[in-house]
Amino acid sequence: MKKLLITALSAMLLSAPVMAAEGGAHVEDYAFSFEGPFGKFDQQQLRRGFQVYREVCSACHGLKYVAIRALADDGGPQMDPDWVRSFAATLDPAIDKDTGEERPRKETDHFPSRSGEGMGPDLSLMAKSRAAFHGPYGSGINQLVRGIGGPEYIHALLTGFTGETKEEAGATFYENHIFSTGWITMPPPLSDDIVTYEDGTPATVEQMSEDVAAFLMWTAEPKLMPRKQMGFTAVLLLGLLTVLLYLTNKRLWAPHKGKHGTEA
Repeated sequence: MKKLLITALSAMLLSAPVMAAEGGAHVEDYAFSFEGPFGKFDQQQLRRGFQVYREVCSACHGLKYVAIRALADDGGPQMDPDWVRSFAATLDPAIDKDTGEERPRKETDHFPSRSGEGMGPDLSLMAKSRAAFHGPYGSGINQLVRGIGGPEYIHALLTGFTGETKEEAGATFYENHIFSTGWITMPPPLSDDIVTYEDGTPATVEQMSEDVAAFLMWTAEPKLMPRKQMGFTAVLLLGLLTVLLYLTNKRLWAPHKGKHGTEA
């Protein structure tokens, strides 16, 4: 009976549709390198994703919670620190906290934010604020197995434009089945070869959307790799402690449970 129940649950999980949290549209589960307990960020993919953000997305979307210096950290894009320093100086000026005046942005500052008419939401935590996976029947089992699916949602949104447009209240809307209402004011941001990857990878819409989705997962959790390593170490230590407690308990209580021979 127990085996039958497990089999039925597995079949239900595998056959359950992968749905988008926003509008109920289909979101494919993509095998990103950082998924799973032993997954790691792909450094080259992060660099490509950063290039897409820098050349395409940064005009309308900020990363106000991300320190620029993190680009050089281990486990991330690992850009050259000197390059990061010079790159920071090319960004919008920062406001000095002491003088209230503008100054060149430093690598110790955060990325600029974007606000105002026509600007989009901040992308710092977007990969963790969007849930793509549900079910079956709202049980959350898919999220347990596949993860929350934020990067998959971003990838699906960027590739989900149909090409249809409509005018409403003086604004242009673009059809995208992944978005909650099916229509979004953001025009399709990606097109083939809109960037030229430094590593020579073909810059297709599919490739760029995957890369920038992975990069935004890193911005949302730049310490993902150390956290996984710490968790793995903690599990090992807890396992060792469990064994030691079991052996200690067995040794202390064995005389009282008739484990050793006693005289008649």
